[in-house]
This record gives sequence, C-alpha cells and structure tokens, in this order.
Amino acid sequence: MSSMPIVVWTEIPVSKLDSAISFYNEVFNWDMQINTDSPNPTAVLGGRMDTVAGSLFEGTPGTGTVIHIAVPDTLEATRDRCTAAGGKVTSDIVTLPVGRFVYASDPDGNALGLFEVAA
Repeated sequence: MSSMPIVVWTEIPVSKLDSAISFYNEVFNWDMQINTDSPNPTAVLGGRMDTVAGSLFEGTPGTGTVIHIAVPDTLEATRDRCTAAGGKVTSDIVTLPVGRFVYASDPDGNALGLFEVAA
C-alpha cells in the first residue's frame, strides 16, 4: 500500500439537494440523480459510481475548501453556464503550465475551481 496520501472521496454540503443537483448538472453537463443507498440522500458528482469522486449532501455549506473540477468543454463556456445557473465567478482566468482555471462558487457559497486541462 502506498504511503502517499490521496483523495478518495469528497463531500460538498448544500442547503437543498434538488437545487444543487440542478446547478452542477447544468454547469458540468452531468446527469446526477438523488441516491438513497446511503443513510442520507446524496448525489454522486458526475452521476457515476465507477470513479473516485464525491457527492453532494444536505448540510451546512462552507467556503473553506476549494474543489477543482475539470470542465466538460471550454473554460469560458463552463464559466458562462456557472453564472447562468446561479453561481458566481470570483476570479479572472489563471493560467498554469498544466491548464487554466477560474475560482467560482455554487449558489450555496461552496468554493469551486473550474479547471481546463492544457491541450
């Protein structure tokens, strides 16, 4: 077993699961649904259980952790969908050797990074 720490799951607390699912589906072109297989209803990020990812759950939203999510097309298109779906873009585009991103937040104020991998 590797001694290197890796992220195996993340959870984003949201105030209303249905509204949050609509936002994330719109911004990232996902097809998330409510999952009732766990003690509390959740929605798996991306709508897929065959990857290491995370979920949304009803809880107290926070702003301390930033989760960077790969965009499904261009950074600009995803940024525009984020704003149209009720989120906020909170930075200019940041360019790195590995890609570009902007900081944003979902309607509950959870911090996101919208990340586009370099070509």
